[in-house]
Amino acid sequence: MTSRSLVLLPLAALLLAAPGAEAQRRPAARAQAYDSVFFGSLQYRMVGPSRGGRVTAVTGVPSELHTFYMGSTGGGVWKTTNAGITWQNVSDPYFTEASMGALDVAPSNHAIVWAGTGSDGIRSNVSTGRGVYRSLDAGKTWAHMGLRETGQIGGVRVHPNDPNTVFVAAVGNVFRPNPERGLFRTRDGGRTWEKVLFVSDSTGAVDVELQPGSPNVVYASMWRAERKPWTVISGAREGGIYKSTDGGSTWRKLTSGLPGELFGKSNVAVSAANPNRVYALIEAKPGGGLYRSEDAGETWTQVSADPRLITRPFYYINITADPNDADVVYVGTEGFYRSADGGRTWTTVPTPHVDNHDLWIHPRDSRIMVQSNDGGANVTLDGARSWSSIYNQPTAEMYQVYVDGQFPYRLYGAQQDNTTLILPSLPLNRFSPDDPVQTWRVGPGCETGPIIPHPTNPDTVYGSCKGQFSRMSLRTGQEKQYWVGAQSLYGNPGKDLIFRFQRVSPMEISPHDPRVLYYGSQHVHRTTDEGVTWETISPDLTANDPRYQQRPSGEPITLDVTGEEFYSTLYAIEESPLEPGVIWTGANDGPIHVTRDGGRTWQNVTPRGLPPGGRVQTLEPSPHRRGSAYVAVLRYLLGDFQPYIYRTDDYGRTWTRLTDGRNGVPADHPTRVVREDPDREGLLYAGTEFGMFVSFDNGASWRPFQLNLPATPVTDLKVHRKDLVVATQGRSYWILDDLSPLHQLRDSVTAARAWLFAPREAVRFRYFGGFGGPESGAYRPDAPQYPAYGATIDYYLAEAPAGEVRLDVLDARGSLVRSFGSDSAGAAPPMERAGTPLLAKTAGTHRFTWDMTLPGPWDPNPRRSGRGGPLVVPGAYTVRLTVGDWSASRPLVLRPDPRSAADGVTQAVLEEQLAHNLRVRDLISDVNRLVARVQAAKRTATGDALARITALESRLVAEAVRYGRPGLQTHITYLYGLTTQADQRVGRDAVERYQVLRRDLDAAEAEARAILGEAPATR
Repeated sequence: MTSRSLVLLPLAALLLAAPGAEAQRRPAARAQAYDSVFFGSLQYRMVGPSRGGRVTAVTGVPSELHTFYMGSTGGGVWKTTNAGITWQNVSDPYFTEASMGALDVAPSNHAIVWAGTGSDGIRSNVSTGRGVYRSLDAGKTWAHMGLRETGQIGGVRVHPNDPNTVFVAAVGNVFRPNPERGLFRTRDGGRTWEKVLFVSDSTGAVDVELQPGSPNVVYASMWRAERKPWTVISGAREGGIYKSTDGGSTWRKLTSGLPGELFGKSNVAVSAANPNRVYALIEAKPGGGLYRSEDAGETWTQVSADPRLITRPFYYINITADPNDADVVYVGTEGFYRSADGGRTWTTVPTPHVDNHDLWIHPRDSRIMVQSNDGGANVTLDGARSWSSIYNQPTAEMYQVYVDGQFPYRLYGAQQDNTTLILPSLPLNRFSPDDPVQTWRVGPGCETGPIIPHPTNPDTVYGSCKGQFSRMSLRTGQEKQYWVGAQSLYGNPGKDLIFRFQRVSPMEISPHDPRVLYYGSQHVHRTTDEGVTWETISPDLTANDPRYQQRPSGEPITLDVTGEEFYSTLYAIEESPLEPGVIWTGANDGPIHVTRDGGRTWQNVTPRGLPPGGRVQTLEPSPHRRGSAYVAVLRYLLGDFQPYIYRTDDYGRTWTRLTDGRNGVPADHPTRVVREDPDREGLLYAGTEFGMFVSFDNGASWRPFQLNLPATPVTDLKVHRKDLVVATQGRSYWILDDLSPLHQLRDSVTAARAWLFAPREAVRFRYFGGFGGPESGAYRPDAPQYPAYGATIDYYLAEAPAGEVRLDVLDARGSLVRSFGSDSAGAAPPMERAGTPLLAKTAGTHRFTWDMTLPGPWDPNPRRSGRGGPLVVPGAYTVRLTVGDWSASRPLVLRPDPRSAADGVTQAVLEEQLAHNLRVRDLISDVNRLVARVQAAKRTATGDALARITALESRLVAEAVRYGRPGLQTHITYLYGLTTQADQRVGRDAVERYQVLRRDLDAAEAEARAILGEAPATR
């Protein structure tokens, strides 16, 4: 062969040519850091849910009554221009982090928008911030403006007259002391910053407000806040409310009438209707509640001690004064409350979701508001009598993801602040994505999960809720409860618990026996009867330092014990898919254990170099090698942002750290999850706090694998049927379809001038879709994104060729089925016109989707000709790529929809249907050609010939009015639609109707020939 040729091997030979298992067990000889050009054609797609997640920052645009912004805690910044009917993300191309804490629109220039990152609701899954961003064009573009080390930002305020003067209230790094906290000010639009108020390296600023009409008067709330895995610290004697009267240059602490001992989180509100009236909602001991000042903060009076106003203050504490009525004030906590008498009495205002965080009121029309909660952001235009939907925001925080064996497979997981969910990877029918909610349903358990489907019975799903195990029948909706230990967890210190269950308790089904389920407290529990009885098969497998078990979480003011603060619990349990009884566990306080005898004995195999105390977020026993496993450890709650991924190849006796900050994963990207691809040994995927990474050499080197995935924490990954399924904390679920190019990527590919990857098996499956990927015309940011149905075919071009690129599909006999080219003027088989999609021919990798159809009917309009052909039947095909004198072929298998057999659809039925559809397709082509000939002849005919041909045309073509009389052409196309919409046996009426229409068309053809003086047709 020549150097420009490719030896085409059978598929089995191609598989054998891949690096063998023995070779891959050895350490990689060199790093295989394949350039991203080789997987640049891959794209993630969002599959839902489009049910909003937590939003802690909102603002509006005074000059545009229907325009608002929201900042999600894991989804970036979103904008609506139609009062919340739809939301568009505006931060994705620019932000490298997704946790948002504060937003503000410059009052003097509404095109200037500031965003502070890092939510100040510091629950245990809070993601850190990385500074502030500014937009000068109403959110179209953004620039990072510094303050990267300030962690969580609680407030941003732009000067009302000078858009270059901005204040930023920085809580700081809430996981460890740091000096980059306090109140910052810029006077040059963010080019430089001054720290104008600083208390200590543990107390930062959580709120900043300017007095309306007198912007030199500035108020700041200072808060001692720290998050630990075992507790939340909120308050100290050094916190409080400060005031400046010179634009933030000098400050004094306000004390008269305010709590003077332990001072926690606080929030300040000033009404433009009375700028001297100041409200302050304060967590304190003693004296927490709502305070009011009538003299610009000089003296204060407590006006309410209603406990509803200071529920879980570290998480809430938000107060907003009506700018048009100083007596009207709103507070958001678990409920949303309104006072019309200056804060003395309160009524509940319904909102679309509980757990309320922020509110913006239009400065001139108090009926117009945008409000945020744990379900998203919602707008009212009628003073909170009605709100816009939260079911149009794909910002769900998903804890984990599991998948089942159905087709299409379903995704199972728990949404923070909401319910568990079951949603499909693809449409379940010919579904249009106009109603994304109808695609999913609620499962068992609660917001923390996990939920796991039974491996063989799709009706059964197992749920979890903070140690509460359940079993649901989806058919009946009954959820049976079998709680391990059956002890209430809330309010207890760890030492008083029988079993310490974390908020996210690990649960797994044995890969070897679907009757065996494992569940984790500080012990491993096992059931073989779906939870009716449990046995404990391990000792305490945690570090269990007694210092963290003596008192409930929450100090020094407010207790907060919701399950997520329990330390020294198991966080991961996995049984080896290769060896029954080899079970790995990881604890949220550091230790890793393994048993090789089904739980009779356990060994502590924690890596020696791993600092103690971190959360073992995920464990991944290798699907390829006995004794091998991977572990991802999350330590940012301890103030350590390094990535920790380890691998063992000897059951934990020794470990290799795979992320040292220098081999691809940055040193400040905490790692949450690592998975090994079951189809290629040593191909690893890692999810971090800020996105995705991939390794082709078993972790020796990594490269970004973000592609089009938004910057967001990745909480879980599953590789299923050659798809990568991604759970995120703030952007719902995503799927990267068909990893085949990654499985086949070798040095021989990178050195080739062109390459055709072997396509994976495709399922012959009908749903809403078309050529080239998701239907852009139907795109909605809140709708699940479904790819075009069909067979995906990937190819690589080292450089753009001068000539045409062609892709041919051949059947099992070698006959041409379909042909595609890169040039619209290229040679094409009959009926292959401009309606056929073109191949890309630029350098790089490309993905083409063949919709599994044959050419459609001929049409005189080139844009329609060849469209809408019938589906081919399942079977063995071949795809052939030709680039100049280079050519390669690969086998392609089309499988039937596995659900069809139950509906009586067999291969024979499909073949009969295809034969019929081809006959009708050709009938359409024939009538279209006849109509074209008749209409062309009519333009030159005269006299009797014109009258005759006009009469024939009227019988062929429908009347040109709405609901006009159909012609023969319409009857024929109508018949085509009868048997091309579903897989079905062709009805007798359809067959008989075809025969009638064939005779009618033959008669019309004969009449046309007689009129035009043509010779009779021969068949």
